[in-house]
Amino acid sequence: MKKFEAHILVVDDDDGIRDLVKKYLNEKNFLITTSNSAEDAKEKISVIKFDLIILDIMMPGQSGLDFISENKKKINTPIILLTAKGEAEERVVGLETGADDYLPKPFEPKELVLRINNILEKTNTKNDKRVIEFDNIKIDLNKLIIQKKMEQFRINNTEKVILEKMINSPGEIFSRNYIGNLIDIDKERSIDVIITRLRKKIELDPKKPKYLQTIRGSGYVLWIE
Repeated sequence: MKKFEAHILVVDDDDGIRDLVKKYLNEKNFLITTSNSAEDAKEKISVIKFDLIILDIMMPGQSGLDFISENKKKINTPIILLTAKGEAEERVVGLETGADDYLPKPFEPKELVLRINNILEKTNTKNDKRVIEFDNIKIDLNKLIIQKKMEQFRINNTEKVILEKMINSPGEIFSRNYIGNLIDIDKERSIDVIITRLRKKIELDPKKPKYLQTIRGSGYVLWIE
């Protein structure tokens, strides 16, 4: 079962750069979504929680700097700016505004991957929850177990990938398509079976789920807060 390192949004109005970055990062096991404008990117971040955003600083319509100013505090997602060589002042402003790093064009794809990994390592170490407890339930992603009252259940790798996203974004709805991309499965029925199996491990009454719920027409959500 393929597991992606992270879900990254690439925002650039240049089709060539956007496609090149997507192809290279796909080969490095990153799940990539693309946008050709800040406006399109805002629509995507409203429904998907990304692990990192790669953002061109100069685009038609809203610029990368304006995008950061408007959205950085809302989404709390690391951002790497792509800048032209002569945009030193804009790079400084970008970092002051909230960008986490920048990379001048043209750039070596290997350097981009190094910068991505450095940021993700810091972010994951600082932010990711690995163990949570609520009511009489404990989910431990380090030991790959779910403790429910006196029962203990093992978590397989597929379930772990889904729970990693859900417990770090409680209350966020994850569509079947998003979950399918996470675990590299494109059959909705298979995804439903996996969620049902997880529900049996988490819920005190799986037939009347309180925590891992289905949102009709939208997907699944984990309520733990």
